[in-house]
Amino acid sequence: MKLGLTGSHRTGKTSLAQMIANQTGLPFLKTSTSQVFQQHGLDPATPLKFNTRLHIQQQVLTAAVEIWQTAPKAFVTDRTPIDFMAYTLADIQGNTEVDFVQLESYLMQCFDVTRQFFTQLVIIQPAIPLVYEPGKAALNKAYMEHLNTIILGLCHDERLHCPVNVLNRKKVKMEERVYEILK
Repeated sequence: MKLGLTGSHRTGKTSLAQMIANQTGLPFLKTSTSQVFQQHGLDPATPLKFNTRLHIQQQVLTAAVEIWQTAPKAFVTDRTPIDFMAYTLADIQGNTEVDFVQLESYLMQCFDVTRQFFTQLVIIQPAIPLVYEPGKAALNKAYMEHLNTIILGLCHDERLHCPVNVLNRKKVKMEERVYEILK
């Protein structure tokens, strides 16, 4: 199994992936989104111009692919290209200037990478209490719900070709969440 947890920031994906790895013996592959932002002098909690967003999300994808390429036959990870697409798409508003050819190319690359590296995705929806951490994305419940809706939509896109489960929002205790994911 190549299990990817997907969802907005601050939903507990990393903690869940670590606990799943501990219980199953699957290797845990931690992604480095915050470090990629830091390396490029950006703060994930600060709004970005769309071209900057697309560029940094491409860098995030590249860094994640480097991690996933080292993976054994089975693993669990705390982010997927679905997350990266959602953050990119969430920044588009009515007056956002977008090079659609460039955007579509990035989206297709993300779908291709997802098909290449994952056999199962689990959407981790916003549910747990929010805790501030420096260097992490903004604690904005409305933005997190916006991202969650985009992720739900992307996971139903015919270009995905990967089984997806959705973790019930009512499951907030770590043990319950892990049980639901592994059953």
